[in-house]
Amino acid sequence: MNSRPRILVVEDEPGIADTIRYALATDGFEPVCVGTGAEALAALGADDEKRRGLPEPVALVILDVGLPDVNGFELFKRIQQASAVPVVFLTARSDEIDRVVGLELGADDYVAKPFSPRELVARVRTILRRAARGAAPAHAATSPALGMSATSAAAEVAPPAVPPPAVPLRVDAERRRVHYYGRALELSRYEYGLLQTLAARPGRVWTRDELLAQVWGADSDSFDRTVDAHVKTVRAKLKAVAPDVEPIVTHRGTGYALADPLPSPAGVRLLPPA
Repeated sequence: MNSRPRILVVEDEPGIADTIRYALATDGFEPVCVGTGAEALAALGADDEKRRGLPEPVALVILDVGLPDVNGFELFKRIQQASAVPVVFLTARSDEIDRVVGLELGADDYVAKPFSPRELVARVRTILRRAARGAAPAHAATSPALGMSATSAAAEVAPPAVPPPAVPLRVDAERRRVHYYGRALELSRYEYGLLQTLAARPGRVWTRDELLAQVWGADSDSFDRTVDAHVKTVRAKLKAVAPDVEPIVTHRGTGYALADPLPSPAGVRLLPPA
């Protein structure tokens, strides 16, 4: 079996693709370059009959946002449906809003062009090292669709296995599912990790650095803004179920905590978990 990690590079500009291929190959990786979203999905082996002769799974995807046949953000969503493979966005867009969108979707990193090939390879190594330690979602698995497992850090703070069904917030670590007032939430990998960490110790104030280490991993190159962006999306999903409840408390200058206790709002009926 080939011990060189296989990296899928989805980039339609041949010059950039060749630069990335060379940088990865000289650093011990096995790059596979494609130029369209359709080729990327086939290379990932969502359909084994359409694999591009890849006998081993892809360890990581470097994904250009500006592809000729599909928007990179939309392609990322389709990749998530088929695989738990880590993804690094590569794009000419350097505007913060694009960076935040990519991170909110659940990407593992975001590199803006022009970029240093050595820096890109270093980031790839960091993500793969984190995944190998179990600090990033791997394939041990709890979701049949995504094949993702909990982070090692999150596992350390996993809540009790079977809380009473009437509690406002219930985290099922084995299935990686969260029920809020009896309603299942649709969460990305990092949204789940963030909520699981907060829910493990209600009232405990977590700093942004602590949340980065627990959810993204100690070697993560992510920023405080990443935590803020994910807290915002988690809040929105919780508010959609119980608009009158403020479940996540912001401690300005410090970090975040899950409200303790979570009140039962008027007009929201607790349902038994599915």
